[in-house]
Amino acid sequence: MDTNKYRLNQYIAKAGITSRRKADLLIESGKIKINGVVVRELGVKVTSNDTVEYAGKQIKIEKYKYLILNKPKGYITTVKDEKNRKTVIDLVRKSCDERLFPVGRLDKNTTGVLLFTNDGDLSQKLTHPKNKIEKVYHVVLDKKIKDLDYKTIQKGFFLDDGQINVDEIKIAHNTEKKEILITLHSGRNRIVRRIFEFFGYKVVKLDRVIFAGISKKKIFRGKWRFLTNREIGFLKMK
Repeated sequence: MDTNKYRLNQYIAKAGITSRRKADLLIESGKIKINGVVVRELGVKVTSNDTVEYAGKQIKIEKYKYLILNKPKGYITTVKDEKNRKTVIDLVRKSCDERLFPVGRLDKNTTGVLLFTNDGDLSQKLTHPKNKIEKVYHVVLDKKIKDLDYKTIQKGFFLDDGQINVDEIKIAHNTEKKEILITLHSGRNRIVRRIFEFFGYKVVKLDRVIFAGISKKKIFRGKWRFLTNREIGFLKMK
């Protein structure tokens, strides 16, 4: 039996609820009970013998799991949807007993790399803007990109919410300048689509091929696999 003592925020994070930082907010707002009593004090320690509750349900420490999904078009990135639309959770639900949640978001019509875990701390690390996690996208446009637009994106320009700097942009071979590979660190909402829409292009297809160094290579669309120990270690070192 596990008799180790855990700080309450650590226990909540290990139960796959959220990161330790956000767990502190849950504690301070009185949303956590220990053995039936609401606890607001940070730093309290618990063991697996204690009954810890969140939202009226007992939570327990889970083994961390990490997987990658090659997201297909038509699925929304959320754990549940009130409108009963297809969610990415539907695709990974049977992967393990632990409750997984997506790391960051891809919009409904964007495909490609989407990570899942119950490790709240790692998830926050990979999505926090200050950590500048690299993403690589394959973009298919409705028409050829003009040389001037290409060079402007390459050099950097301004959108209504600030400066846009991409790490790299290049035209995919033999695509008549309609297919682009773009690498950037920005986590702004719909940023890749907004970049090309600003210059008058319609994004016909958008596929994230790499996220935080993890590639969807050899994973069929709509399929998933667990990350290797090497990949997990790579993510934790970022």
